[in-house]
Amino acid sequence: MLDHYPDLDPDADEVLTEELAVSDDVLVKAFALGPGAELDPHEHGDSTNVFHVLDGEVVVVQGDAEAVVDAPGVVVHERGEVHGARNESDDVAVFTASLCPLP
Repeated sequence: MLDHYPDLDPDADEVLTEELAVSDDVLVKAFALGPGAELDPHEHGDSTNVFHVLDGEVVVVQGDAEAVVDAPGVVVHERGEVHGARNESDDVAVFTASLCPLP
């Protein structure tokens, strides 16, 4: 199987996640946010984290800034930068987060 895209269908306020790729160098996870769901702000001190918005729109938090990012969209969070995401829409939002290098 080449396609690792998951079938994630969250309810309102629910975050579903699935690991898509894990190696010594990188972790790629899919996140599906139901309406009203939030991925709490956090940071990775030793890794860069890249969001790829695949479906819907995500409010991306980066430090003190916030922006609505529509699919398709890419946001880079540098090492140690606080970041998070939430879905303020009425539809499911899907994005991947790629973390490398792995801590």
